[in-house]
Amino acid sequence: MVIKITLLLVFFAVMVGIGLYCRKHATDVNGFVLGGRSVGPWLTAFAYGTSYFSAVVFVGYAGQFGWKYGIAATWAGIGNALLGSLLAWAVLGRRTRIMSQHLDSATMPEFFGKRFGSKSLKIAASVIIFIFLIPYTASLYNGLSRLFGMAFHIDYSLCVIVMAVLTGVYVIAGGYMATAINDFIQGIIMIFGICAVIAAVLHSQGGFMAALEGLAQVQDPEVSQAPGVFASFFGPDPMNLLGVVLLTSLGTWGLPQMVQKFYAIKDEKAIDTGMVISTVFAALVAGGCYFLGGFGRLFSDKVDLAAGGYDSIIPTMLSGLPDLLIAVVVILVLSASMSTLSSLVLASSSTLTLDFLKDNIIKDMSEKRQVFIMRCLIVVFIAISVVIALVQYHSNVTFIAQLMGVSWGALAGAFLAPFLFGLYWKRASKAACWVSFFFSTIVMIANIFLRASFPALLRSPINAGAFCMIAGLILVPVVSLFTPAPDKKLVDDAFSCYDEKVLVRQTQALGDRL
Repeated sequence: MVIKITLLLVFFAVMVGIGLYCRKHATDVNGFVLGGRSVGPWLTAFAYGTSYFSAVVFVGYAGQFGWKYGIAATWAGIGNALLGSLLAWAVLGRRTRIMSQHLDSATMPEFFGKRFGSKSLKIAASVIIFIFLIPYTASLYNGLSRLFGMAFHIDYSLCVIVMAVLTGVYVIAGGYMATAINDFIQGIIMIFGICAVIAAVLHSQGGFMAALEGLAQVQDPEVSQAPGVFASFFGPDPMNLLGVVLLTSLGTWGLPQMVQKFYAIKDEKAIDTGMVISTVFAALVAGGCYFLGGFGRLFSDKVDLAAGGYDSIIPTMLSGLPDLLIAVVVILVLSASMSTLSSLVLASSSTLTLDFLKDNIIKDMSEKRQVFIMRCLIVVFIAISVVIALVQYHSNVTFIAQLMGVSWGALAGAFLAPFLFGLYWKRASKAACWVSFFFSTIVMIANIFLRASFPALLRSPINAGAFCMIAGLILVPVVSLFTPAPDKKLVDDAFSCYDEKVLVRQTQALGDRL
């Protein structure tokens, strides 16, 4: 217990100390929200990765999908690395940084408003983010309850409040720069932690080959009659596994807290280096989490799904580890949760301030006042998320849990296609954006209340979210071609930033000399 508490105190002291140290970077909007657009490759890559993976992945998704699909759940981690990180950086990174700076936009709604020349589009995007990020924020606390109960035997409410307060302190004090530096430290902890935990769990089962052989012996007639299906390449249900891969990988392309990381990139080197670092990070952390979860059925004699649900699988797998490793796991999950929480509340507060309150509710808002309001809203958002998390925990309100499940799909489905085509295609229209916004939010809200009316494949919020993203990629170009073209001057001005000439070294491009 002394080891666990000491590690926790050191961890919290470092996080808060960095927040106070970074106060000098958070004096204006650009510094508070984007770190002055001067964040290097390592910090940007780790900020992207740690915002991507939270306790929801480590405790919830890894346990649930590992139980359902066996070792094949590792495909979700591979998809997160290749599609959610590598390809996202390659396709979005450079263009997002260039156009967002050219349009002087600090948030995704502000980008939509200026790129498509629509103030109402900006307000609508900010409302969607406000509605769906709050329950997503609350879900981050869920993975902590069982782990803290297992490690410390203290009340879940206290864990939630302490984590929320400490995260709020360093985000409010240091803004994006404090978040980025803390994300880097938290990311290092996550990498070493997941590797140590996997090694310990597999060792407890006699090693990797013995664990894999044991998994091949597991039979579940309700899932599949095929022998060894949980140790197979694609698992018992490839179609639903594909939905998981698409939502958790392609979804990052449309999530405001993820895309906003590209706004803060410092230079060209940061893009190339950051792309490699974030991909390796995702492969280790996400791949490791899902790989670990794939062996969950080896602990089926200890797991009580009826009482604890899928969230009890990973804590049960870890309960027999040595005290030092359990302390590492607690710090790992805290790191994953706090990094994502800081990213979400910063995205929520900046969006509501810059895209909704500024010029609409409060006229002539000075830089100093904008930063002050954002800091106040961070407190509000964290407080709301804590209340939702505690209400859900103490009363088992299933509606809130369902809303958390659809938030990722609604956000990514609404924003992915308009953002992607907005960066690459001049013909993308304002009407197509509206269609994408309405289609995804309506489908995902309907998935809560009218789930039984959906086709069997789309009753899962995960599959419904993946469907919305793919549908958006079809709807935006089709609607754009059948609606009035955007204003030529507006579009030409937005895309002119790509035509500006820059000098580069000959290692990057050959000169004209013979």
